[in-house]
Amino acid sequence: MALHGNTARPTDLIGLKINKYMLQDTETIESKYQLFINRVAATKLVWALKSKDGWANSHSNDDEAIIVIPFWSDRAYAKVCAKDDWKGYLPVEIPLADFLENWCVELAENEVLAGINWDANMFGKESEALSVALDILKQLDAIDSAIVFKNYSSINEFITEISE
Repeated sequence: MALHGNTARPTDLIGLKINKYMLQDTETIESKYQLFINRVAATKLVWALKSKDGWANSHSNDDEAIIVIPFWSDRAYAKVCAKDDWKGYLPVEIPLADFLENWCVELAENEVLAGINWDANMFGKESEALSVALDILKQLDAIDSAIVFKNYSSINEFITEISE
């Protein structure tokens, strides 16, 4: 029996499997990102890893010249990443207002990306810090959250400022 037409070749099936896994990975990354946004808006805490030498950081998967500082929505997520190069680092909480006003703004000024809810394999989203801040601020607004900023009188003023 001869095979004709659009019959998949074995190499095509490998491509389909790779695309399926890439899609799952993209969905996982986006899911973990959305979990971060929702969770930090609810708890008003962000977690990072710190040692006596400073904050944990890495290079971007897309460009070795770009620095990424990872952040997590929960202490436990940060703690599982305190291994290998980050052994001896401890989870440290950052109040959300401080994260938004200081961390995100400074990261953006220095062209440093935010790594969001990376897993133990350092798998997760790398985002521009002001995009992360904007997503958190929109979530805070959506849930009608009360949060006090030092430099902004309201969530909407902060959104307007960083959207320009």
